[in-house]
Amino acid sequence: MKTLAGRTAFLTGAAAGIGHALARALAAAGCHLFLVDRDGAGLQRVQDELSGCGVTVWSAVCDLSDAEAVDRVVLRALEQTGGIDLLINNAGVCCYGPTDQMTQSQWDWLMSINLLSPIRITQALLPHLLLREDPHIVNMCSISGLVAGGRLAAYHTSKFGLVGYTEALRAEYGRRGVGVTAICPGPVRTNLYDSGQSLRGGTRVPLPPAWLCATAEQVAAATVRGIRGDRRRVLVTPMAHGLSLLSRLAPWLIDFANRFSRHGRRRRLEQVRLERERLERERGEIRKAG
Repeated sequence: MKTLAGRTAFLTGAAAGIGHALARALAAAGCHLFLVDRDGAGLQRVQDELSGCGVTVWSAVCDLSDAEAVDRVVLRALEQTGGIDLLINNAGVCCYGPTDQMTQSQWDWLMSINLLSPIRITQALLPHLLLREDPHIVNMCSISGLVAGGRLAAYHTSKFGLVGYTEALRAEYGRRGVGVTAICPGPVRTNLYDSGQSLRGGTRVPLPPAWLCATAEQVAAATVRGIRGDRRRVLVTPMAHGLSLLSRLAPWLIDFANRFSRHGRRRRLEQVRLERERLERERGEIRKAG
């Protein structure tokens, strides 16, 4: 997409963080906006902020975990805007903690927002995008879609899936003039951590060190450059570049880092021992009672 001026973008997760920064950057480039978020008050603040930018801004409150609501908001966007040129699937949530303690409902909630709603929105808009001149699709995938760590299995799974879906779209529709870009930033200090679910007894999702993080504005600027340059993948932060390189050239180093622990294996073996002792006590009590 060579120019953004006069185009119309559909942007999810627009009320705060990277979405808010993207809305500002796109409006500054002359792009009209259809903004989607579950936070109605936040959406209104963004819409008010952009009211003097010389572009048209529509907004709609939508819970992306609700498939029927997603279908309605896409139809509303097409009716109100007259057509979408740029789709940015930005919204995301996380769940932090041991995978064996995650419930199926937590898996369903996260996957519905991070992976299934981008697929659903894209599938609904794709026939219309194919009728536009120089359309583009952007998926906010994260370095977590290329390299995995511990205690974020559902988040990693959703982002690996989104990277794969993005690359499949680019392979299939690039030949038809549709730009498709995966944005893979390292950590970004946004409300992803504040609003994420933690399985650790009421504690919050831990924040990454500030020195490792990009700002939302840096990610937004890199995204705009990726759209204009029709980039296949955009990595943001030195950490993201380093981890991506390691995963290709020295994946054993990532394995070593993930497995290094002075206490993890010992703690698990202690739990196994205690469980065996508990079972033996129960069997002994049953034998005595019999």
